[in-house]
Amino acid sequence: MRLHQILCLLCFNFFSHSSHQFASSLCPPDQRDALLHFENSIVLDREASDSCDEYNHVISYPKTNSWNKSVDCCSWDGVTCDGVTYNVVSLDLTCSWIHGTFQSTSSLLLLHHLQSLNLSGNNFADSYIFSNLSAFAILTHLNLSRSHSSGSIPSEISHLSKLVSLDLSNNFNSDTYSTSFLELKNSIFTMLVQNLTELRKLVLDQVDMSMVSPNIDSCSLQGILPDSVFRLPGLTTLDISGNPNVSGILPKSNWTSPLESLFLYDTSFSGEIPDSIGNLKNLTVLALAKSKFTGHIPSSLANLEQLQSLYIVGNRFIRAIEFEIFTKLKNLQVLFVSQELNLTHGTLKYTFPKLEELRLFSCNLTEFPYLLNPLKRLRILDLSSNRITGEIPMGDSDVVFNLLEGGIPLLHWKKLLYIYLANNSFQGPLPILPLSTLSFSASNNRFTDEIPFLICQFSSLRFLKLSNNNLSGNMPLCFGNITNLMYLNLSSNKLQGPLPRSLVKCVDLSTLVLGHNEFSDVFPHWLEAPQLYNLDLQSNKFYGSINLTAFGLSFPTLEVLVISNNDFIGQWPTKFFSSTALTIIDLSNNKFGGSIPLPSPITFYYSIASNHITGKIPSLICNFTKLEFIHLSNNSLTGSLLGCLTNFSTDLSVLNLRMNYLEGTIPQFFSLRSGLMTLDLSRNWFEGTLPRLLVKCRYLEVLDLSHNQIEDTFPRWLGTLQELKVLVLRSNNLKGLLDIPRGAHLFPKLHILDLSNNSFSGPLPINLMVNLKGMMNGENGQDVSLYMTQSFKAGTYENSVALMMKGLEVELVRILTFLTIIDLSCNSFQGNIPEVIGHLCSLVGLNLSHNHLTGSIPPTLGNLTNLGWLDLSSNMLSGAIPSKLGDLASLGYLNLSKNQLVGRIPQDKQLSTFSSDFFSGNPGLCGTPLPKACPGDQSPPPLSSSTFNHEEDKSWFKQKIVWIGYASGFIIGISIAYIAFEMGRPTWLMQFVRMLERRVVEWTEKTKQKAIKFHGQ
Repeated sequence: MRLHQILCLLCFNFFSHSSHQFASSLCPPDQRDALLHFENSIVLDREASDSCDEYNHVISYPKTNSWNKSVDCCSWDGVTCDGVTYNVVSLDLTCSWIHGTFQSTSSLLLLHHLQSLNLSGNNFADSYIFSNLSAFAILTHLNLSRSHSSGSIPSEISHLSKLVSLDLSNNFNSDTYSTSFLELKNSIFTMLVQNLTELRKLVLDQVDMSMVSPNIDSCSLQGILPDSVFRLPGLTTLDISGNPNVSGILPKSNWTSPLESLFLYDTSFSGEIPDSIGNLKNLTVLALAKSKFTGHIPSSLANLEQLQSLYIVGNRFIRAIEFEIFTKLKNLQVLFVSQELNLTHGTLKYTFPKLEELRLFSCNLTEFPYLLNPLKRLRILDLSSNRITGEIPMGDSDVVFNLLEGGIPLLHWKKLLYIYLANNSFQGPLPILPLSTLSFSASNNRFTDEIPFLICQFSSLRFLKLSNNNLSGNMPLCFGNITNLMYLNLSSNKLQGPLPRSLVKCVDLSTLVLGHNEFSDVFPHWLEAPQLYNLDLQSNKFYGSINLTAFGLSFPTLEVLVISNNDFIGQWPTKFFSSTALTIIDLSNNKFGGSIPLPSPITFYYSIASNHITGKIPSLICNFTKLEFIHLSNNSLTGSLLGCLTNFSTDLSVLNLRMNYLEGTIPQFFSLRSGLMTLDLSRNWFEGTLPRLLVKCRYLEVLDLSHNQIEDTFPRWLGTLQELKVLVLRSNNLKGLLDIPRGAHLFPKLHILDLSNNSFSGPLPINLMVNLKGMMNGENGQDVSLYMTQSFKAGTYENSVALMMKGLEVELVRILTFLTIIDLSCNSFQGNIPEVIGHLCSLVGLNLSHNHLTGSIPPTLGNLTNLGWLDLSSNMLSGAIPSKLGDLASLGYLNLSKNQLVGRIPQDKQLSTFSSDFFSGNPGLCGTPLPKACPGDQSPPPLSSSTFNHEEDKSWFKQKIVWIGYASGFIIGISIAYIAFEMGRPTWLMQFVRMLERRVVEWTEKTKQKAIKFHGQ
């Protein structure tokens, strides 16, 4: 017995040793070395895989980082070996950050046993596809899509006679002047058709086929696809996606039975999906996304027993979808639906034994789907933009591998890549996640508990997004246990306290977004994250100075630095950022001092607004020609405005130098190729005349030069700017007549015109008002956006403007697109108020006060049904108050004081509810709310209940106030600043805010109705 045991032990050791030797040498050394040589020939650059975005559901990461000579190459990420010979038969480096060139001597050509090669989603620097592809004699699958290849498709591809699938799509090179595509010559196309007889899938989207006869015009197919195509007897795959000008309908009978894959993504196919689709027994992929299908989803869809991938996204279905239809598809691996589901039968309790992706986006779900199958293959779960309430189902942490009754067995989902639960109404704690989870996102919900500490045991976690919730408390100290973390987004919660120093262990961290919380800490220069490219700490309570030496050592690859709205102090050396890779720099709303720190040469977004920056603008700033956004407002900058700033870059869209101490004249030169959209030089000491070459800025939308010392006449030549929406010239030394020739088509899109506090004279400009099409019904409603914004790579810039309303200067932090205002107050205009003003039916605010206007108030003002405030005070107006003014339901402020009006204030309308102060100074007026009774009245009316309490209001306006209005999910931010108050509590302002809220609701409803009408066509 003892001898037997010894022999067994020896045998065990022998086989263990042999097995170890065998396991360590599965991959042939020559193939291993070829792969390592390829790895050494490339550079890893995250931007090389920018096309692999979240919408395409592909996570980019450097797969070659796992390639190590001491480890069997058959276990390397992206490498697959044959189970018997152990030759490398598949190489999948999709979205692996590869930046390099296709080389004719590439060591990949030594992999003679390769059957599948996928290099899509990388950047091969616009190089030609290597021509000696014939080395891959047995290759069956080749994918070089989105790889920045250029030139002509080599003829050698036609020698790969075993190819079953070939994808060369979306390869193009765009520069400043043109876009070039990968070319397919007619001779090569003929060879492909003749030689690749095994080919079943050919994807040539965005390939230049202009030399191919017949001309397909870069794959931009047009016209109607005949339904006879669907009856071709040998057709197995039909992919015409990405051709929005191709239309057609699906046949109602006699489909081709061999059809296995049908892609109609991004086409104009319409009509209903016929019941006959259920006869396609071989169908494995059905993609009906972004088309124009209507009607209902047929129940015969449940007959497609072989179906593996189903995409029903972005169509115009008008009926609900029975979810039970999908549950009969036992082979389903991908289910992506973006339509309303019929869940009237209660909670979803169905099984999907092979499901890998479940996406029920915007399906009007109200309950979490309890999928009781373990779903061991699930990689992606997307339930975003629904109406799910309550807690996210959470299993018992003590029962790790048991099926959890009444909850989702999350711990079974060992291949999970994404959980995306955005835009719902979840509450309570977050669920326990599997150790193998690669990515988790639950943004835009309403979770209320702290981040569960259990999440810290997920050492494999790479992508964690919990933004837009109500998470509170401190970040757990154990966050450092997630050492593989690459992406962390906890923005827009209520997290507080210091950051856990254990984050220093997350050496692979590339994105850290913690904005809009309540963190209180010093700058995290201790992170030592060598791959961090995005750091967002905005709108927290970070404080103190920044260790600039540690900053430079810790973040060598940083591209985005957003630390605005904190309490940082100190100074940045002028050239500190010059050697960095920062493309976005936002230091605004802190307490930084000293001179201007210059951006990086590649920076396009640069904001240091609202700090204590002093000195002159350095001329070196004009060397940074990639700048698209410059925001230096609300500092203490001095000196003159550099002439190059209006001409140094054709990419510059926003130049904001508001509230500084700049002086001299505004540069007179603007480039003909200027891309300027917003120019704000208000609240400085500029003088001289307006630069006439501003007319070259044909994209200009917002021009604010208010509160300067400019001396000129009215710039009617600006009226030729077709995109100009906001013109604010208030508080300057402008004078003369507003002389506009009859028939001149000027200022067609103007929404806000403010010429107040100048010295204009003569009659009110009738010809100008006739041209303001943007203030008339119909024209103004064409803008589908709610706020006036400009888009950048970093996001959007929201224009702001300050408006005078009865002694109050109200700064609209965001300009509503439907906000239309005319302010001509505090000038020397004479004559009558023109009746044509009554045609500006979209007008929200009208201020003609403090002029020398005479005549009566035109009754046509009663046509301004959207009017929120009207100020005609301090003029010489006479006659009676038109009764039609009382019909203006939106009117929240009316001031007719200090005129020569006579007669009874209309009593059957809302005019009698305004304060008596708004009618004072008119000796001939009588009736409520004035104490003066009209002839025939029994007794003097009581004072209006809205009469102001002066003492209360003085205390109420001792500081700046922020009004926030909520309507239909939108927030209107109105900050009241530079207040000069004389009268009392402005109930009119509260009424005006309510009016804006109503307008937002109306705008939202109109947009919704337009969408319904569009989808119903």
